[in-house]
Amino acid sequence: MAFKPLHDRVLVRRVESDEKTKGGLIIPDTAKEKPAEGEVVAVGAGARDEDGDRIAMDVKAGDRILFGKWSGTEITIDGEELLIMKESDILGIIEGSAAAKAA
Repeated sequence: MAFKPLHDRVLVRRVESDEKTKGGLIIPDTAKEKPAEGEVVAVGAGARDEDGDRIAMDVKAGDRILFGKWSGTEITIDGEELLIMKESDILGIIEGSAAAKAA
């Protein structure tokens, strides 16, 4: 894939959630919500401040993140559904054991 977001935008691949609840109930596809967790695929160079200096991005490719339910714009690149959103739409980065368990 040859896509690089501009400015402070981030390209995200949704991470699929479990098909079972902790109690063992299987969730059908029609009842599933789209996951609000994803993996950063690509990041832009960062926005510019009033002086024209580049503001560094807090996320990088490969980070696992949480984002708002209605965040981003859905796009399709090479047949894969991805999200493109501003860095400010990202709620946080999942670090350590939580990211290792999900992988």
